[in-house]
Amino acid sequence: MHCFDCSKEGTETPAVAVCVDCGAGVCPRHLISEPEPVRQSTSPGRVWSAGESRRMICLVCHRSLQ
Repeated sequence: MHCFDCSKEGTETPAVAVCVDCGAGVCPRHLISEPEPVRQSTSPGRVWSAGESRRMICLVCHRSLQ
C-alpha cells in the first residue's frame, strides 16, 4: 500500500500506517502518532486506566479535529 497523500503529489511512498479516521494509507511524513488512553470498566460506574495505546492519524484528519 502507498501513502494516499503522496500519490496525490505524484510520488509513490510506502504507507507505514492506516489513518483511524479516514482509512487512508499514510507515510511517516503525513502521519501523526498520538497517545490514546485505554480505559476498562470493571463494574457499572467504575472505570480504571489500563495505560496508553497509540492513535495513528493522517495530517488532514488531524487538522480537521483541531
